[in-house]
Amino acid sequence: MTGEGERTTAPAAPGTDARRSARRAVVGRLSWGLADQAASSMTNFAVGVYVARSLGVTAFGVFSLAWVTYGVVLNVSRGLATDPLVVRFSGAPDASWRGAVARSSGTALGAGAALGAASLVTGLALGGRVGSAFACLGVVLPGLLLQDAWRFAFFAAGTGRKAFVNDLVWGVALVPAMVVAARVGSVAAFVLAWGGSAAVAAVYGCVQSGIRPRPAGAREWLRTHRDLGYRYLVENVSNSGASQLRAYGLGAIVGVGAVGVIRGAELLLGPFLALLMGLSLVTVAEAARVVRRAPQRLGGFCLLLGGGQAAAALLWGGALLLVPDRLGELVLGGVWSSAAELVVPVTLGVAGAGLGTGAAAGLRALGAARRSLRSQLFASACYVTGGLGGAAVAGTAGSAWGVAAATVGSSAVWWLHLRSALREHHQNTIREVRTS
Repeated sequence: MTGEGERTTAPAAPGTDARRSARRAVVGRLSWGLADQAASSMTNFAVGVYVARSLGVTAFGVFSLAWVTYGVVLNVSRGLATDPLVVRFSGAPDASWRGAVARSSGTALGAGAALGAASLVTGLALGGRVGSAFACLGVVLPGLLLQDAWRFAFFAAGTGRKAFVNDLVWGVALVPAMVVAARVGSVAAFVLAWGGSAAVAAVYGCVQSGIRPRPAGAREWLRTHRDLGYRYLVENVSNSGASQLRAYGLGAIVGVGAVGVIRGAELLLGPFLALLMGLSLVTVAEAARVVRRAPQRLGGFCLLLGGGQAAAALLWGGALLLVPDRLGELVLGGVWSSAAELVVPVTLGVAGAGLGTGAAAGLRALGAARRSLRSQLFASACYVTGGLGGAAVAGTAGSAWGVAAATVGSSAVWWLHLRSALREHHQNTIREVRTS
């Protein structure tokens, strides 16, 4: 018996501790994901600010063209190499994961070598500042893509801490490289500094994982995962390709300086843009785990993810409107005055993209590559049309508002496709249960 005033504590339900442990594991993985994205965001932001202040608007526009082109190549690599890895090997046994990572990272390295050679040849043919920037980009692409592949691999294994450390290594290596580039004072030097420091982190990723990339396994990897890889390739390239077309078109319609102004405005939203670029490092892997363990919770998970990003972007954009001109000029130099006028439309665009990313993560986790591809093609078409149509009508500001309208509108399409995919997944599950 228990004495008066004493209380008995009922034993926890058998599954309670397991659920708590699972929640803690998810929070831990997401926390490392946020930490990694914070490191990546700060690195990208610091590079952009340093280059903008060192080179001025026009040269910064040239650097931005190389940056946008890298985004296209990066998404080629992700679509073929690392997106299938995250979808199919998140939480897989160690032996299976290691074999997949060797082939996946080898595919990324091979893509970097092939596309880097094409960029090098194109740059040498173009000549001038633009040509030299593209030639140098070709030299550093293999290292850039391999470094990115390690980050996906670590998050697929649930070891986000290693991805965070790898990005820190890149950031540390960037410091002396950027100092040397500033002394040279050319766009090409900054491209080499940025990509060369990524190569340092890529080599360190081999040490962290204990895995050597196997480019010879690329053909097997592409053949085995072609049902996902080629659709993700088209989807990713349409996304980054739309940004590249908009940048090139804006430069032709308004001038190369306008590309630098848009990039400057995006830098002010840098933490969220970088988060969106690398979001699949964490969210697709986590969404895939939700599908395996509790598929009925996927919709809520994606809504929380997308809504949280959109709200955070709006709060950040509102804070930027309060930044005094003196502080803005200290950060972006001569780019600030023009970029500050675009804070509102760029913020709305980032918020819309954040909302859509939640649905995109759900579609990828479900393996609904066809629906994901349709959504991305529609969003990319809207992006290019809004960006270039706005530029033709109202210059740089018109392009920013056109992109904002396109991004917010296309996010609705992502969510409609996710709703349909969830319904199909539920119906398929019922059929499997009845036939088993």
